[in-house]
Amino acid sequence: MTELTIVILCYRSEEQVLSFARKVKNIALSLTSNSEIVLVGNYIEGSNDKTKLYIQQLVAEDKIYKSVCKPKEGMMGWDMKEGLQMATGKYLCVIDGDGQFPIESIEKCYKLIKGGNYGLVKTYREKRNDGFYRKTISFVYNNLFSLLYPKIKSKDVNSKPKIFTREVYEQLNLTSDDWFIDTEIMIRLVEIDSNYIEFPIEFYDLQGRASFVKFSAIIEFLRNLIHFRFNRK
Repeated sequence: MTELTIVILCYRSEEQVLSFARKVKNIALSLTSNSEIVLVGNYIEGSNDKTKLYIQQLVAEDKIYKSVCKPKEGMMGWDMKEGLQMATGKYLCVIDGDGQFPIESIEKCYKLIKGGNYGLVKTYREKRNDGFYRKTISFVYNNLFSLLYPKIKSKDVNSKPKIFTREVYEQLNLTSDDWFIDTEIMIRLVEIDSNYIEFPIEFYDLQGRASFVKFSAIIEFLRNLIHFRFNRK
C-alpha cells in the first residue's frame, strides 16, 4: 500500500497547477518515498479550461502523479470524491490547488496523524487575507454549523488541507457533490466517533481569478445542513 496520497483539487487552475504540484511533490518526497499525488482536473464541457493539458504534462513528467480529468457531474464535492477514489494511500490528504492554503501545512497534518490517535487532522484559518466577501461567507457558514451542530467543535469546517486515515475515510461514505462535502466530513466523523484535531494556519489572498464560491452557496449550505440535521435516519 502507498504510504501517503495527496489529492490536489485543480479545477480551473490552468498553468498555475504546474508550480503548485511540483512544490507539493517536494513536500511529499520529504515525508516518505512511498507517495503519490492525484491531480483532479475535472472540467465543464465546452469551457475553455486548459487545466487538463497542464495536468497531462505533469503526469508525463513524473510517475508520482496520477490524474482524473472528466467532464464534471458535480462541483467541489464530486471532484474530491473522484480524487479520493483513485487514492491508494494509507493516509489521504486533500488540498485545493489555488495556492491559498499553505502547502507546508501538509507536513504538519501528516506528522500529527502518524504520531497521534486521530482519524482526521485538519487546519483552521486563524488569519485570512482573502477579503470581506469570503470572510463573510465563511463566518455565516461556521455560525450556522455551530447552531445546528453545537457538539461538533470545529473552528472552520471548510478549511484544508485535511488528512484522513484510510480506515476512517472508508467509514465516512461521503455523498455530497457540492461545497457541503467538508461539512459532511465533520458530521460523519463525529457519527463514527473518530478523534480529530485542528491547528491554525494563515490563508492567503486569491491571485489571478475571482472566487468560485458565490453568496448563493450559503442557501445551498443551509439546505444541506437542515437535511443532515433533521431528515436523515
